[in-house]
Amino acid sequence: MEYRKLGNTGVELSTITYGAFAIGGTMWGGNEKKDSIEAIHAAIDNGITTLDTAPFYGYGLSEELIGEALKGKDRSKIQLLTKFGLVWDGSNNGKGEHFFDMQEDGKTLPIYKFSSKANIIKEVEESLKRLKTEYIDLLQQHWPDASTPIDETMEAMETLIKNGKIRAAGLSNAGIDLMQEAGKSYVPASNQVYYSMLHRAIENDIVPYAVENHIGLLAYSPMERGLLSGKYFENNQLKADDHRNGYFSQFDFKKVESFLAKIRSIAEAKSATLAQLVLRWTTLQKGITTVLAGVRNAEQAIANAQAMQFDLTADELGFIATELENF
Repeated sequence: MEYRKLGNTGVELSTITYGAFAIGGTMWGGNEKKDSIEAIHAAIDNGITTLDTAPFYGYGLSEELIGEALKGKDRSKIQLLTKFGLVWDGSNNGKGEHFFDMQEDGKTLPIYKFSSKANIIKEVEESLKRLKTEYIDLLQQHWPDASTPIDETMEAMETLIKNGKIRAAGLSNAGIDLMQEAGKSYVPASNQVYYSMLHRAIENDIVPYAVENHIGLLAYSPMERGLLSGKYFENNQLKADDHRNGYFSQFDFKKVESFLAKIRSIAEAKSATLAQLVLRWTTLQKGITTVLAGVRNAEQAIANAQAMQFDLTADELGFIATELENF
């Protein structure tokens, strides 16, 4: 495993990060606690020491599972990344920006984006309890909140750094304008962004800006939620409440399948899977600090770590680039 410095901070992240959205269960067709705990242990044991979660993932469950899994582990060797700003329990009293509605047990659950200073401090205390830790290595604004000035949000995170509650402050899903605005009051350490072989929009503006200003980029959904693994072309059935039933509808399956068939030979030459090839390619892209890979069991965690056991030549990267240009 490789480890990379996060922006201008003293935090180092494993190049592959454990993405803990799925273990929360919500939107992913549920989860198995035993599998989730074993997956976290397997990830850490194989060098994936960075774990990314959020209060919204399972309404606290993802953080709680991580907290339980880390009992007895050396906390100083693990990097905990979490977020704030998605409120589902009504504690915002109608404040903030309405984001969307979730359907839970036949009831409508309104989700708000809310990044006020008071709410951030409240959420951090709740996350610390669920994670069973005294500090968070990287705290991120989950989604931009138009109802709260970004300087108030950054001020709150700067205060949390000074108080030892967090080590670094970052953004997530932030466009170039918000990154620049945030930097006027406190330069964020990072931005967690949607980036994959099939979604490379950040290369136009966010990547150059991040590189120039020493801001780390955390790439999420590099596998397009499993689509680029190739297994969903083999009659793989998703559970009815799995959000990917709708998510996958945006893609032309025939084009994706054709593209994967063309790069499969590179994976085979490395004795790797398509998923491992996609992860490794993503780690080698300009400006990317770490790549989030979702995991639901120990086998997947180990496979993700093994993606760092091979490299890609300039010719292989060039071939993939050409195929993506023709996609």
